[in-house]
Amino acid sequence: MKTTILPFFLCLVISTNLPAQANVQSLRTQKPVLHARHWLAITGKPLAATAGATLFQQGGNAVDAACAMIAATCTMFDVLSWGGETQALIYNPKTGEVVGINALGIAPTGATAQFYKSKGFKYPPATGPLAAVTPGTPGGILVMLAEFGTKSLREVLAPAMQMADGYPMDEDVHRQMKRYADDLKSWPYSKKVFFKGDQLPQPGELFSQPDLYVTLKKMVDTEAAALASGKSRKEAIMAAYDRFYTGDIADEFVRGTREQGGLITKEDLAKWKVLIEKPLSTNYKGIEVYKLREWQQGPVLLQALNMLENLDLKKMRYNSLQYIHTLYQVMNYAYADRDFYYGDPYVPPVEPIQGLLSKAYAAQRLKLIDTAKNDAMALPGDPYPFEGKTNPYLDLIERMKKPSSHRPSDLEEYMKNFYAGTTSVTAADAQGWVVSVVPSGGWMPACIAGNTGIGLSQRMQSFVLDASENPFNVVAPGQRPRVTLTPTLALKDGKPLLAFGVQGGDSQDQNLLQFFLNMTEFGMNVQQAVEAANINSYQMKSAFGDHEKIPGKILLHASTPDDIRQALIKKGYTLEFSARTSGPITAIYFDRLHGTMWGGASNHGDDYGVGW
Repeated sequence: MKTTILPFFLCLVISTNLPAQANVQSLRTQKPVLHARHWLAITGKPLAATAGATLFQQGGNAVDAACAMIAATCTMFDVLSWGGETQALIYNPKTGEVVGINALGIAPTGATAQFYKSKGFKYPPATGPLAAVTPGTPGGILVMLAEFGTKSLREVLAPAMQMADGYPMDEDVHRQMKRYADDLKSWPYSKKVFFKGDQLPQPGELFSQPDLYVTLKKMVDTEAAALASGKSRKEAIMAAYDRFYTGDIADEFVRGTREQGGLITKEDLAKWKVLIEKPLSTNYKGIEVYKLREWQQGPVLLQALNMLENLDLKKMRYNSLQYIHTLYQVMNYAYADRDFYYGDPYVPPVEPIQGLLSKAYAAQRLKLIDTAKNDAMALPGDPYPFEGKTNPYLDLIERMKKPSSHRPSDLEEYMKNFYAGTTSVTAADAQGWVVSVVPSGGWMPACIAGNTGIGLSQRMQSFVLDASENPFNVVAPGQRPRVTLTPTLALKDGKPLLAFGVQGGDSQDQNLLQFFLNMTEFGMNVQQAVEAANINSYQMKSAFGDHEKIPGKILLHASTPDDIRQALIKKGYTLEFSARTSGPITAIYFDRLHGTMWGGASNHGDDYGVGW
C-alpha cells in the first residue's frame, strides 16, 4: 500500500526580543524548528519550497529538489531570474566529498575598463543591458542535475513551467515591480512581460510568462528528443544545455540583448562553461567549514574563523560589548582583504588565497585589534610571505592610507545596495545528499533578453575599473566578477553538520559567521540561530553601486542595552538599530544522535521550509 506523504509547514509561535546577556538557549522563536527524518526543502518563497517538496515526493534526491527550487524562484522573480547566476556546495554521500558549483557568468566581448570609462561610468552600471554577464543559472541547474541528480529535466522543470503558465503574484514581487515600473517600461521586452497595457500584475492576480514557458519547453523537448534517439539521461540533459547556450535560444537571447545595447555575443555564451570545483575550507575547533573559491566573498568567513578560534568567545558572552567589538574588528580585517585580494582565480593575476587562509596569517591579523577603539582605516594585510612570496601590490596598499573617498553621497541608495537581496536554497535527504545554494541575478528591474522571457544579470557592477582598488577584479572579457553570493557547508568527523545560506549582499558572510557561532559557541538550536540578534558592519566596500563604505557604522539589534550603546560610541562607532538584524538565513542541522534533521528558516520576509 502506498503511503501519502503530507508536508508540514512553518507556523507562528510566541516571540520575545533577546537582551544582550540573556540565556540564549531559552530564546523563543517566531517560527518553529522544522523537524524531519526523510528530507527538507527550504528557500525564500513558499511556492518554491513546495516545488522542492514535490520533487522529494516523486522520489528525487536533494539535488533534484534544489534544482526545482532554483527554477521556481527564478520564474517568480524572487529577487532573481533565469539570466542570473548560481553557485552551490554539494555534499556527495557516495564519495564523502564536498564539491563546488561555479555557475557565475563572465564579462562579455568588449567589456573592458576603457569601454565603461568612455561611457562616463565610475563602475559598470547596476541595471540594463550593459550590466549583464552571461547567464549562469540555466547552466548551473543543468550541470548539477546531470552530474548529481536522479530525475529528468522535464520532471525538475515541471513546477517552474506551471508557474510560467501562470502563478498568483505575491505582494513582495509586486512592490518590487511597482518601485521600478519606469525602468521596466523603458525596455521593450520587459514592458511586454510585466505590463498589460499600463498595469502591473496585482497581488493575487495570475502572472503568466508565455515567452519563458516556450524557452523552458524548448529545453525539455530537446531532452525528450535526445532520450528518444538513445542518448543517456546525462547526455539528454546536456543536449538541453547546448540548445540554450549554442542553439536557437542563444540566438534570440543575443539578438534581444544586443538590440537593447548589450554586449553579449553568441561566442560568449558558447565558450562559457559551468565549473565543478574543489571548495576552500578551514577547521574551526574540529569542524570543517567549506566555502566556494575567491571569485565570491565566502573565504572571508574562513579568514574570520581562523582569527576567532584563538579567542574564548564563550567567556566574552553572546553580544556583550567585548564580543561585539571583537567581531566587528575581525570582520574589518577579513573584509579589507576581500575588497583588495579576491577575484576570478581562472585569469591572471593569481590571488594569494593560500596566504589569506593561513592560520599564521590569521594570528598576525588578530594582533592588530585595538580593544579600546574601532580601526576605521583597516587595510588589506600582506599574505604573500605566508606563501613564501613577495607582495607586488604593497605600493597600492600604501596609497590606501589616505582618507577614503568612498563614503556614500546617497545614503538611501547605498543601504538598498548594501543589503541587495537574492534568495537561498537549502536541501537535504535521508540518503545523505546535502545542498546549499545562493542563486541570484536578474532581479528587479529586470531587462528581458528579447523574446526568451529571461531577465538579464546585473552582476557587472561588482567589477572595478581601476586596478588600484583591486588588481584581481578589474573588468575584462571572459572574466568573472567577484560576487557576494556565498553558500556554506560544515562537516564534523567527515559527516554533514550544517548547511546554511543567506541573502543580503555584503551582509551575507557577516550574518553567516554569527549564525555559525550562535550554534557552535552559544548553544542555540538552528531556528534560534537564524533569528538571533546579529551585528552588521558597513566598513567594507559595497559590491554594488559606487562601491562605497561607512567606516565605523554598526547595525545593532533594537534591544541592545544602553550601557553597551554608550560604550560603543566611545569606541568610535556610529550606531544604527533595527528590530531584525539577523538576515534571512535558511539552514539545516544534522542531528547525528537521533538520525534526524532540524531546519531553520528566517523570520524575515517569505523564507519557508517543507519537510517530512
